[in-house]
Parts: sequence; structure tokens; C-alpha cells
Amino acid sequence: MNFSLARRVAAEAIGTALLLAAVVGSGIMGERLSGGNLAITLLANAVATGAALVALILTFGPISGAHFNPAVSLADASQGGLAWRDVPLYVLAQTCGAFAGVAAAHFMFGLPLFTASHHVRAGAAQTFSEFIATFGLLSVIWGCVRFRSQAVPIAVAAYITAAYWFTSSTSFANPAVTLARSMSDTFVGIRLADAPAFIVAQLGGAAVATILFRWLIPSLANDAGAVIMQHGDNNE
Repeated sequence: MNFSLARRVAAEAIGTALLLAAVVGSGIMGERLSGGNLAITLLANAVATGAALVALILTFGPISGAHFNPAVSLADASQGGLAWRDVPLYVLAQTCGAFAGVAAAHFMFGLPLFTASHHVRAGAAQTFSEFIATFGLLSVIWGCVRFRSQAVPIAVAAYITAAYWFTSSTSFANPAVTLARSMSDTFVGIRLADAPAFIVAQLGGAAVATILFRWLIPSLANDAGAVIMQHGDNNE
């Protein structure tokens, strides 16, 4: 089935909003129930995010590809999987959806819709963590979409769940998510002043992974239309 650009953009916005609601909401719930145990809070946050990713990719993937991430959309466009003319709308939808998801999570827990975060996430270690987190995410996507396309939803969710624990930044790996989380003064927040370095690292990680996999798999561009899932991308 083919889907119009309007439907694909709507799917990206709604999917990203639900993803952020899961990320922020589970962080708030984890903090409230863990009694100050940050390990339990992070575990709850990681598991909820991974579970939501599987469900959302399976739900919206056949419509828009379920990118939910400007870095993924840009990488996909660079290989011909997404038309460059569609990229601005995808990125706008993902960013607006991310902010809507933050607001929804805050409203569910009785918080102001937006509050500037004071959570410091600065320094070379955390910035490099974001490079690694996004490099790994795009590596998983490119490798799986070529050889195990049906496993992409599980693989992406599993990687992000793991990356919450093996990166010092807790794996944002997404420019839209990073910006939106700067407006959440909760467990998952990030100071707006720290966001630009994260975003640069994320885009760099996505670019390096894409270049590497284009070399590892010369036919990679043939599968770019299936990122993250095979989907209808023609106007009705």
C-alpha cells in the first residue's frame, strides 16, 4: 500500500510523540517508585523505552518507516531511501512530536507542560557517548535492514535498551529527542546548553556509520527504502 506524504508525516509525529511520552513518563514513574535508587529508575526507563520502540516501529513502520529521529531520516536520504524534499517535513514532524510527547507525559503526572531542565550532561565523555550511541544505532539499522529486515524493530529496541546502560549519557541518540528533553526537568532531562554538543555528536555518529556500511555493503542503497521498515512512500 502506498501512503501520501501527509500520512507519513503524521505517522512520524504521532510515533515520536508516543516514544517521548514513554521515555519521559517512565523516567518520572521510575523516580517516584524507586525510593531514590537511580539504578532501578534507569532500569525502568530503559525497559519501558525498549518495549515502546518495538511496538511503535511495528505500528508506524509500514506507513512512514518509523524513523522517529532526524539522524535516521538524514542518513536514509543520503542513500536515496527518503526523498530530500521530504526530509524537512519528517524532521519538523519528529521535533514537534517529541515536544508534544514531553508535554503529554508531564500532564499525565501533574507537572507543568514544559520546564527547562537543569540536568547537567556536559563534557567530552558524554558527548563521545552520544557519538557511539548513534553510530551503533545506525549500524544496527543498516546491517539488519540489509540482511535481517524482519528483525529491525527488535534489534533497534534491544540496542537502545542496552545503550541506556553502556553509555555515560544514557543514549539519547536522537536530535529531536535531545531538544525535547531539554524541556523536561526530570530524570531524563538535559540542559539546553548541553544539547548542541549532543546533537553534533549524534549527527556525526550517524554519518560515520552510514559511510562505513556503504563501504561494507556496496549495495546498501538498494535497501535504503526499507529504513527502518519497508513502507509505502508514494503520493496517492
